[in-house]
Amino acid sequence: MEVILKEDVAKLGSRGDVVKVAEGYGRNFLLPRKLAIEANAANKAVIEQMKAAAVRRSAKEKGEAESLAKQFEGLSVSFHRRAGENEQLFGSVTSSDIAEALEKKSFHIDRRKIQLHEPLKAVGEFDVPVKLHKDVTAHVKVIIEKEVVE
Repeated sequence: MEVILKEDVAKLGSRGDVVKVAEGYGRNFLLPRKLAIEANAANKAVIEQMKAAAVRRSAKEKGEAESLAKQFEGLSVSFHRRAGENEQLFGSVTSSDIAEALEKKSFHIDRRKIQLHEPLKAVGEFDVPVKLHKDVTAHVKVIIEKEVVE
């Protein structure tokens, strides 16, 4: 099945690309979520307009992401968690936790944009990348401190 992507889809393509996908993936995932439209003659004519609009929108989004990245400079979030003797946490700090901490500092970042491959499970300082745009990545310092148990 050939579809035209309306949005960037990870590991598949970017906005405006005509890609070949499995029938079920296209029919059950891409089309219902409005991520793609079927590639037929009429829709291929619409693609040129979509590409021009996408270029303008992408430039605007990149500008906004760059200004947000400048605000992230020097930003750090800290967590106090219970830890064992080897500085290992009894729990972990996940991308959701980081997103909530950023929300408290009035940054509305989706947790999926926080590039944390696995949860943080040790005490220390970590530099976590946040992908604001496909070309713009900011870094947030995450400080995990051992909670004092009385």
